[in-house]
Amino acid sequence: MTTSHQHPPSPTAAEVEDMTLEQRAKLAGDLDDVDVVHNQRKWPIPGTRAEKRAERAVALWFAISALSGLAFLVAFVVWPFEYVAPGEPGYLMYTLYTPVVGFTFGLSVLALGIGVIAYIKKFFPDEVSVQQRHDGASDDVARLTVTAQLVQAGKDTDIGRRKLIVRAAGGAAGVLGLGLGVAAVAPLVRNPWKGGDEAALWVTAWKPVNGETVYLRRDTGDAHEVSLVRPEDQDPGSMETVFPFRESDRDDEEALIRGLRGSDTPVMLIRLRPDQVVVHRGGQENFNYGDYYAFSKICSHLGCPTSLYESQTNRILCPCHQSQFLATEYARPVFGPATRPLAQLPITVNDEGYLVATGDFAEPVGPAFWERRYNP
Repeated sequence: MTTSHQHPPSPTAAEVEDMTLEQRAKLAGDLDDVDVVHNQRKWPIPGTRAEKRAERAVALWFAISALSGLAFLVAFVVWPFEYVAPGEPGYLMYTLYTPVVGFTFGLSVLALGIGVIAYIKKFFPDEVSVQQRHDGASDDVARLTVTAQLVQAGKDTDIGRRKLIVRAAGGAAGVLGLGLGVAAVAPLVRNPWKGGDEAALWVTAWKPVNGETVYLRRDTGDAHEVSLVRPEDQDPGSMETVFPFRESDRDDEEALIRGLRGSDTPVMLIRLRPDQVVVHRGGQENFNYGDYYAFSKICSHLGCPTSLYESQTNRILCPCHQSQFLATEYARPVFGPATRPLAQLPITVNDEGYLVATGDFAEPVGPAFWERRYNP
């Protein structure tokens, strides 16, 4: 023999609107088949010394979170983060940037979490409830009453009269949220004109300095092993990744590594097959050397490496978001989210028979931003 749990008739939405908060909260439990077996407030007598101590202890964690979040925000914005070589003034401050930012952010999140847990343990009522499981979506009445149930839970913890905790928690959440917002937006904001013609967004390591030749080199895995590129090294219909090299960098380990690891230095050197019909971009008719074309390897969509080349279709592919660029038409985008061509590097062959760059890119490499120097 089986018995079923009988529900009282559900009130209409209009009847629920006329109920008090306590009545709605109780109705929410009844509709969800929740039986409250035991419910006792942590502090039956409000205002005791023990309750005040518990409130201050919880507020302290939120205050620590707020102060740590503020320290994170200040460190992220003010602390020197630009690279400083070992032994140079300011190197110690540079090396501490990541630990300081990481520690302050981690402490802020940790203290906020501990504060929330401490508040639940110290102020939420001791409650034991039993709920029957049921299937199906909630009706309109259930959706109206669940809000009241949540609000009633807040009233049971007396959060409304715990101003110290409310202010501390609000400050912690606000400062941490502001810090996260700044951390998310700040890396995307950069003045392209800072530094004038030598601004970092305009100039790459391919720019000749004091008339010194900039060679195309391979990455052999050893920064000190300099392997320069000759035209005869590459077969028709092939691609090779090359990097900038100057003779003045040969004995400078830092400069050698920077040339190989710079975010804007990788270049695709493509040798087209003979008799290919090529369309040049306006103003860049002499950027190639015969069948050799050099394009930035940094995708103009979101900066991923365009590391794939299909010799049969002459398409350059970015594996991240499937943008495709046509190498025979100044690497203009023909598929995917990218909207501007890959920057082309002007190249030639010097008297020694090596492929060299005749200048820097005519436009910024990588993703587009709000101002550009070259826009034919």
